[in-house]
Amino acid sequence: MIRTALSINLNKIALLRNQRDVGYPSVIAFARIAIDAGAAGITVHPRPDERHIRTSDVTDIAALIRGEYAGKVEFNIEGNPTEDFLVLVRDVLPDQVTLVPDDPGQSTSDHGWPFPQSAGLLAPIVSELHQQGMRVALFIDDEPEAARAAARTGAQRVELYTGPYHQACERGQAKTSLARFAATAKAARKAGMGVNAGHDLNLDNLADFLAAVPHVEEVSIGHGITADALEMGMQAAVAAYLHQIEIGNGRKAGP
Repeated sequence: MIRTALSINLNKIALLRNQRDVGYPSVIAFARIAIDAGAAGITVHPRPDERHIRTSDVTDIAALIRGEYAGKVEFNIEGNPTEDFLVLVRDVLPDQVTLVPDDPGQSTSDHGWPFPQSAGLLAPIVSELHQQGMRVALFIDDEPEAARAAARTGAQRVELYTGPYHQACERGQAKTSLARFAATAKAARKAGMGVNAGHDLNLDNLADFLAAVPHVEEVSIGHGITADALEMGMQAAVAAYLHQIEIGNGRKAGP
């Protein structure tokens, strides 16, 4: 059985820091807290206007993980594969690159790659990044055919965009949504891909998601855990999310 890893997205820590020219809260300090509390990875999603994560943050986190945390945690960089983004990841060489189809002005990612029209763009980028030693994940919607199409690009993983699941929970329609995500995860696994998930996962819905959706190797969580950290501190928040992962994995449905 797969044990789901927790990767902490630090975008909202950087967003808060950027509101004042005083240098805190420190992205590096919070990365250390999260890792020391048991997080298996750090995620960032730099955008062209650097409204939260800056290029300097990316290089600083890479140095931290390659240095004192070498071999202990993974670094995941998300973003739209513009030339500037690709230059950055070629320079940093993170463990994983998650390609996301967001526009520069979007406040947050809100959809997966449309297929088949995205395949021609993505396949050569996936190949290049993989040849340079980076695992590549593609951000997809809860559609089994999207998982199969993603596999044909050569990507090693998908990341399920779980925003619709959060919305379904709010409407009392979680069961139907979970069935779609489970089918998509199974299709990805059958196509030989690993499965990540992220967006609006929180302490209220994470365990149920992991119990229902098979093969989830990693969840990337930022907004929810940052909000919880404001109340309980980042160390305790990471512990709380790890506990929900343990509950969800323990209730995991069969294949």
